[in-house]
Amino acid sequence: MIGTIVVGTDGSETAELALQRAGELAKATGASLHVVSAHDGAIPPDVTTALLERSAGALHVRGIECESHPRRGDAAEALLSVADQEGADMIVVGSKGMHGSRRFLLGSVPDKISHHAPCSVLIIRTT
Repeated sequence: MIGTIVVGTDGSETAELALQRAGELAKATGASLHVVSAHDGAIPPDVTTALLERSAGALHVRGIECESHPRRGDAAEALLSVADQEGADMIVVGSKGMHGSRRFLLGSVPDKISHHAPCSVLIIRTT
């Protein structure tokens, strides 16, 4: 059973697709949904907060409730930390679109998540 889902967003197309799929899965299973956005020192925290508010609003319109988690630092570390803190059953991330010989490699965030997650990981094909 899936009771808690964690998903990250940075506002990119890849992240938004992962967010949509995580929302659909949470709605279908009745799981709680936790949306994470991490920022480094170059991005002001208010930008991250606005992104989370926009994402939560889009989910709410579709009848999906979520809890937002703004974090400072590395995106993968932020997702792993929230997943651990919330006792997540699943982390949802988007793949990165890669071509040629690089198509066999995941982006750095999904790669790190897949190797260090304390729970199941769903990687959404975004290409």
